[in-house]
Amino acid sequence: MRILVRLGLAAFVLVWIFGPYALRSAVPIWLPFLIALGLELNFFVAGLRPIQPSRPDRSPQAADRERYGYSDDAEELLLVREGDEELWIPYSGEADEELTALDLSPAATDRIEPRRVSPHVRRFATGLALVCVLALVFWIVERNTGWNGLSANTRTEATARFSDEASRVAGKPVTIRCDEAGNYVGAVQHADGVAAVGGELAYLTPERCLDLYRLANKGQVEFNRTGRALAVLAHEAWHLRGVSNEGITECYAFQSGVQLGERFGLSAGTARRMMRRQLAENARLARESPAYRVPAECRGGGSLDLNPDLAQFP
Repeated sequence: MRILVRLGLAAFVLVWIFGPYALRSAVPIWLPFLIALGLELNFFVAGLRPIQPSRPDRSPQAADRERYGYSDDAEELLLVREGDEELWIPYSGEADEELTALDLSPAATDRIEPRRVSPHVRRFATGLALVCVLALVFWIVERNTGWNGLSANTRTEATARFSDEASRVAGKPVTIRCDEAGNYVGAVQHADGVAAVGGELAYLTPERCLDLYRLANKGQVEFNRTGRALAVLAHEAWHLRGVSNEGITECYAFQSGVQLGERFGLSAGTARRMMRRQLAENARLARESPAYRVPAECRGGGSLDLNPDLAQFP
């Protein structure tokens, strides 16, 4: 059991680091570490408890009692030790002193043997070391491959670009920051971005910032992730513009995301397909957050269509 738990923790951490973003956004990384520490402590405490060793029934069987004339249970039998031998003798209430006079002493059949502590301490230390090693691996990977792995100048230039693009959507100068400390957005807040309606500042998760950076600077595209990053940036820009309703903001964001994607280097067709995918997935995602469900008028020719003269939507 202990080995399976440790293997499961190691596998989960590796999948969390290198797997889909949906897992990282749904499960905070500290949760499996906390569970693993709790289980290790549970195993350690359980190992310190003395156990009653299981022993087979050593009393005479019914056939033996009948064979030697004790089938009527008139007298009880007592297990005693004589030297190195253990004997069953008739017992009619003799005291321990009488048994001692007969040079017989009751056999110690219920001796509790405490477990040794050192092996459990050693196993607990091994489990704790594994947790620490996995935490170190996570820290190193995040530091060198994620958004934080980029140089400070690169991050500054990227967020300046995000701010310029968001300003075009918002219709005024605004600032986009990447919440590297996780104080405003992320797994704990269950949000990829946040902005004050009508304000001038919005925060995105480092993961979304990294997706936008890879698109704009490296030309790297992961269809769903890239599309989601564009939609999040556009969504927060519309909040900064003054739109408060989440469903309407989503609708506008999917439409603005097409032009936003083109300015980041996507072809018009690819950007449009990405936003259509985001629109199609809105109904599924809105089951958990109904406020984000786009209204029925979010369609070509509807009252929320920003470009009613275009045949394509979004």
